[in-house]
Amino acid sequence: MRHRFEPPSAAFPFGTDNFGRDIFSRVVYGARISLQIGLSVVVLSGISGVIFGTLAGYFPRLDNVIMRVMDALLAFPEIILAIAIAATLGPSTANAIIALAVVYTPRTARVVRASVLVIRQMDYVTAAICAGATDMRILRRHVFPNTMAPLVVQLTFIFAYAVIAEAVLSFLGIGAVPPTPTWGNIIAEGRNYIREATWISLFPGLAIGITVLGLNLLGDGLRDVLDPRMKVRHG
Repeated sequence: MRHRFEPPSAAFPFGTDNFGRDIFSRVVYGARISLQIGLSVVVLSGISGVIFGTLAGYFPRLDNVIMRVMDALLAFPEIILAIAIAATLGPSTANAIIALAVVYTPRTARVVRASVLVIRQMDYVTAAICAGATDMRILRRHVFPNTMAPLVVQLTFIFAYAVIAEAVLSFLGIGAVPPTPTWGNIIAEGRNYIREATWISLFPGLAIGITVLGLNLLGDGLRDVLDPRMKVRHG
């Protein structure tokens, strides 16, 4: 049975939807789901990007093969590729995470590869090679720790992109399956009532905007702190 819409009030700060559900509670609960998906995408794309980027940057024989695959993925618009993968796998939270992780892995791989190519030419790496250190030891002790600064910055931006992309997938019905609330499917549920109940879509949309803005500002701040060149410019 459907209830009458309740506009924002003291009892319901964000109003209610057509079923009488409190939008504020759904936005707060949906934040957990949306941010969990974004964090999962960051972890998976970070791990796979580090593996592929390190292999491509350190082993020239693998570089061409790995980076051509990454370039092929980058040739497609990210959101279109994510929609295609998620639609093929079927609507679910896990499949949305897989689709977005695949889409954002090339970004991470390219950043890591660029860092590894520079680090590989450093004197301390050459000295480690001359001392008889194995490739695994060099990667673990010298290469990987020095790729962390640009990697962390890149993953911060990917977190923001993933939150937006997850909202798009859920809006289209190929992300988290209702009644599980995410910001995207709350907006989708409110689109049919946008004239008489604007608040249903407005508040989750504002939550997405504020979250993405915060993550982008965090990424800019980390880049300023971790990038020595930025320190020189501001100094």
